[in-house]
Amino acid sequence: MTTSRPILVSGSHRSGTTWVGKMIASSPSVSYIHEPFNPLHRPGICAAIFPQWFMYVSEENEAPFYKPLTRTLAFRFDPGADLRAIRSARDIGRMGKNCYHFTISRLRHATPLLKDPIAIFSCEWLARRFAMNVIMMIRHPAAFTSSLRRLNWAHDFNGFLRQPLLMRDHLEPFAAEIEQFARQRQDILDQGILLWRMMHHVISKYQQAHNDWIFLRHEDMSADPMQHFMYLFKRLDLEFTDGAKATIEDYTNASNPSEAQKGHLLTKRDSKSNIKSWKKKLTEAEITHIRNKVEDISSKFYTDADW
Repeated sequence: MTTSRPILVSGSHRSGTTWVGKMIASSPSVSYIHEPFNPLHRPGICAAIFPQWFMYVSEENEAPFYKPLTRTLAFRFDPGADLRAIRSARDIGRMGKNCYHFTISRLRHATPLLKDPIAIFSCEWLARRFAMNVIMMIRHPAAFTSSLRRLNWAHDFNGFLRQPLLMRDHLEPFAAEIEQFARQRQDILDQGILLWRMMHHVISKYQQAHNDWIFLRHEDMSADPMQHFMYLFKRLDLEFTDGAKATIEDYTNASNPSEAQKGHLLTKRDSKSNIKSWKKKLTEAEITHIRNKVEDISSKFYTDADW
């Protein structure tokens, strides 16, 4: 039993979901859960098997997922499932750490914060089934595509075609393009463009349907993190403690590096300098190409001044 409604932080990947989730979890009453929808997650955290990236779950196909996610949000670690997946000494260490985290979180009746951009297409189901407070992160398309290229994160679009419910309910307008990208691998920049359009098309639908959800642009959070986190804590009915303020300041102040370290894990950054760092990483021709491809959707979130 938790003290308040669970929190879901989602949106496109590379949109600051880890940053926002971790900062909210600096509240002593909140405990962080990392990406159970990720096919590579540890089964002790969630025993459900997600066969595709960006799995779409709804009432029509929820049977394999509902009970395991109920246990996850109750901080019920599954040691048997984790033991069966151990392949190395590192896995044993992670099992111990995760089991301890879940046990302590359950004993102190922490509010679960589920951070998962991989669950972006399943947010409505999660919100309905688990009465979750939803935070949806949005990021500039040039920043998103630039980040994917920096990390060399290619995507297999066949995973969308293997989900007929997802194609029917959300991605039908992109079916021809998805089929093309599934047949022949495209440049990562173009992959990023299509992924951004698909995900933000769905986010736009969410905005129209859910006025109780919180929608935040990564750029606005980065420009004034303290004010925006103060707003989030208030909306979530969490005390904005001195400890939370200190953590946010530590991770976002101007003395931190302006560029990300290699990899994709949360690091301390000068948040303001990160807002338009994509302008240094993309050519003018690439920026124009991105904008021309995304404008029909990006204009709902970004103006000329943001380019």
